[in-house]
This record gives sequence, C-alpha cells and structure tokens, in this order.
Amino acid sequence: MTDLSQAFHELVDEVKGVERRFLDADPALPEADVLDGYRFAFSLLKVALEAYVWADTDRPRFVDVITPSMKWGGDNSDAFYQLTALDPGRTYRVRGHRADAVYLSLTVYGGPDDGRYSDRIIATVNDRDLDIAPDGSFELVLSATPHEGNWIELAPDAVFALTRDYLVDPVQGVRSTWEIEADDPPARRTDSAEDLARRLRAARTWVAEQAAMVPVRVGPPNEVGEPYPVPTTTFGWAAGDASYAFGAYDLAAGEALVIEGSSPECAFWNMCLWTPYLHTYDHRYEQVTINGGQTTHEPDGSWRIVVSATDPGHPNWVSTAGRGSGLIWFRWFLPERTPDRPVCRVVPVAEVAGAVR
Repeated sequence: MTDLSQAFHELVDEVKGVERRFLDADPALPEADVLDGYRFAFSLLKVALEAYVWADTDRPRFVDVITPSMKWGGDNSDAFYQLTALDPGRTYRVRGHRADAVYLSLTVYGGPDDGRYSDRIIATVNDRDLDIAPDGSFELVLSATPHEGNWIELAPDAVFALTRDYLVDPVQGVRSTWEIEADDPPARRTDSAEDLARRLRAARTWVAEQAAMVPVRVGPPNEVGEPYPVPTTTFGWAAGDASYAFGAYDLAAGEALVIEGSSPECAFWNMCLWTPYLHTYDHRYEQVTINGGQTTHEPDGSWRIVVSATDPGHPNWVSTAGRGSGLIWFRWFLPERTPDRPVCRVVPVAEVAGAVR
C-alpha cells in the first residue's frame, strides 16, 4: 500500500500548506482573518472528504456542506446547501419536500472528476420548474435516458448535484428535505487501495485549488460592481438562475457604508458580508447578512442598507462584526432582469439615521 500511504501524506501535507496562504499574505491579514484562515483549512478538508473520499455514487446521500460553524464557498445565513456525487451512467430518484423555502433548486455540474472545480452547469431545476404536489412534496429523476415528469438529463461528464434551499427566516422556518437513491445499487460495496488513493489525490487537488484562490481581495473598496447573470459555463458551483454582484468595504472607526439600490421582481435576494475566504461572519451572534424579506423598503420600493461596526439605529443595519474591511456579496434568484448596480457612499455613523431616512 505504498501508493495509498503516499496519497494520504500528500493530502495531509496539502492541508498543512494552506496555512502559508494566510500567514504570508501581502499585505498582512488582520488577526480575525488569520483565525478564520485556520478554520478555512479544515472546511476545505471537510468538503473534500465529503465530495471525494466518503462519496458513494452507488448509494448516494445528500450531505450538508455548509453549517453556521463550518463555512465554505460563499455561504450565507439564509440558505442550506447539500451535495452528492453522481455517476452519469446511473439513474437516480430524488424525493423531497419544499417546507418553508421561498426558493429551492437542484443543479447538476459537469467537468473533471479528479478534484478540479466543475467548469460547467449541465442543468438546473428550481421550484418554478418542478411539478410540486399540494402537500409540498416532489420527485425528480436524474438519468441519461428520458423519463416522464420532473427529469434532468445526465451528460457523460456529470459529477455532482448541489441543492439550494433559501428561507426568509432560516432560524424559525422549516428547511426543505432532499433524499436520493440509485436504481439497482450493488449488494456490496467494492473497495480497493488503488481507488482510495485516487480519491485521496482528488481531495488533495480540491484543497490545493480552493486554497489558491484566497485571500480574495476586491477593489476599489466601498463599491459594489455591476450585477451579472451566471452563464451556462461557470467556474465553480454557482447557481444557473441567479444574478450576482461583488464588492468590498474598508471603513475607519466611526464610518458607515450606505448602499442604496432596488431589486427587480425575484424569488429571493440577499446581501452578505464575507471574509477573504468567502465566508460569512458568525451570523449566530449578530446580523451580518440581510435578505429582501428582512429589509425595510422605501415607499418607491428601493432600499438603503447601512454597513457599520456599531448600530446606528437604522432598520437595515448590517454589522461588520468589528472588522474594518471585508467583502460584500449580493445575489438575486430568478430576477426578471439583471439588477441595477447599487450605489455606495461613506458617511459618519453619527449622521446615518438622519441622512438616510
């Protein structure tokens, strides 16, 4: 088992090497971001193990790849994400219940199966496409051959399916449920040192590729870029029916960033503050994200969001959790058009309540 042992040590060494990404960052990262860097390394390992080492395409299951404490890949406080690996030669039956989700979807990704990030969206089906029963239940088939009813065609390079469930109130609301099973699974799992070594090397590639993207920096600060729709060809596990916008903030003590805009009709939208690892701040303690259902709107339907370290008494305050700089991310699901670019301005926190009401 020399090759298996080597693959194991390569993966462990890759995880250890993630530390240099945040310790050697130039300019140096503040302590809060360094602490998150250590958590980031283990988040990458956890997703890598779920996706490549523990995954079983013969008897698959949907697993949570993001939790309030284990963050990864552009998480947010309003959504639940589950992942499963796929074999494009198999037929899978997915059953679920929408519960309180205002938007849910399943996206199948194609691309390499060696640990590199998927490079295209094969298909996305959301709750507007699905035939959902009056009690909220639904069924869906994933296969290479056509099926009646809800069906996604699996292309020869299909590798993963990712579910998304968005709730306006993810704390009190009931999340969606997803189950998956393969037709005619084998009675016994086949296993070998060669296959496990392959899986470990795929996990290593995943960790290396993900770590190479951080720390993420966006400039200039205190701006949000032009929103954009997601094309069919995409890097990573983006949604196929959403628009996104990226920005950053950099605030001195006593300053606030006022973000003004409007959202087109859509199934759901929110704004998140992120670390340089694309992780939300700890939303179990304070509001570091905000969604359309939580936002107080102006009479004309527009909105103003205030980003600052201290509460200015504004209903749409989003806390920086004490961090002077960070990333800003907007997402709109099923928008009737690409949203207009939000307008940003920096003002003294003391002036916010009177200046924006």
